[in-house]
Amino acid sequence: MEKIEIIEKVRKYLEQNFKNESTGHDYWHFVRVWKMAKNIAKKEGGDLFVIELGALLHDIADWKFNGGTNEIGIEKAKILLKSFNVDEKIINQVCYIIDNISFKGAKVKNSMATKEGKIVQDADKLDVIGAIGIARVFAYGGNDGREIYNPDIKPKMHTSFEDYKNSKGTSINHFYEKVLLLKDILNTKTAKKLAVKRHQFTKNYLKEFFKEWEGKI
Repeated sequence: MEKIEIIEKVRKYLEQNFKNESTGHDYWHFVRVWKMAKNIAKKEGGDLFVIELGALLHDIADWKFNGGTNEIGIEKAKILLKSFNVDEKIINQVCYIIDNISFKGAKVKNSMATKEGKIVQDADKLDVIGAIGIARVFAYGGNDGREIYNPDIKPKMHTSFEDYKNSKGTSINHFYEKVLLLKDILNTKTAKKLAVKRHQFTKNYLKEFFKEWEGKI
């Protein structure tokens, strides 16, 4: 099976299974990360087949919806890619990306060793910053039963993945616990450049949010 055909089959699988997902981890998130990863790769290089598969499958079973583990996502990706006769070496590279892509807390080091993984990780993080990122924060927060904002609940800089996973802070706190930190931990020059405008947009949004929260004229 040709690589382009495999990519298309993976895309169709995601479309069929995630089209109506409402937490911000939907089919269109996969498509945006896929497109962004390809654009970053044009500047940064890397194995495009691994990058495309990693981008499409990075959230096939996100830990947030699967008991805090990536194992289900890794297993699903393996089964799917094996059904398309993808080489074992490629499958292992894609599963490595799935296992290491996630943000795990403000003070938790999350290293991604491969160029392909770094590109996919950056593409995923860019979808958290800016206008779409803001929408996704509130989509996920509402689904998870989080308050929009509560001034009595302060942001926390989590020191372990376990603390981060179990956190039940507000949606606004999530901006300070994750979103605003991403610009400075991106891997590639291309992504860092793209993040500047999105980061500023997010800061401007929060400034307006708190102005309205206080009822200022």
